[in-house]
Amino acid sequence: MTIEEKVNEGIKNAMKAHDKVRLETMRNIKKVILEAKSLPGAGDTLEDAECIKLIQKLAKQGKDAAQIYKEQGREDLYEQESGQVAVLEEFLPKQLTEEELVAALKEIIAEVGAASPRDMGKVMGVATKKLAGVADGKLISAKVKELLA
Repeated sequence: MTIEEKVNEGIKNAMKAHDKVRLETMRNIKKVILEAKSLPGAGDTLEDAECIKLIQKLAKQGKDAAQIYKEQGREDLYEQESGQVAVLEEFLPKQLTEEELVAALKEIIAEVGAASPRDMGKVMGVATKKLAGVADGKLISAKVKELLA
């Protein structure tokens, strides 16, 4: 079952369960997928990898918005946004733990032959490709700086 089919099924289930947060989130995912499919040059279907990238973008935006709401003391909006992010994360691959990330980065650093902070660009180029989808870019960057220092 493709991600698009899972989203359509999720919309039906959320409507039956009267789950407003899940329904709104699923409809938002569907909207983004439909928009991507309607772009010039796009085909009738999207690969699951492309759908995951779109959902990752939505999740990142949701986390950022939730953080802003929390800082402004808007608990109601924070809870709603956090709920939507939780639904989005169901479609994403499992994120690496900090230990797994550090181990993967040490392997990449050894593979590239990086020895100092000046080699960060080489490491980041390989790391962002290898760890795409399973680790946040900011976290990768912070850990690479820490390991090369």
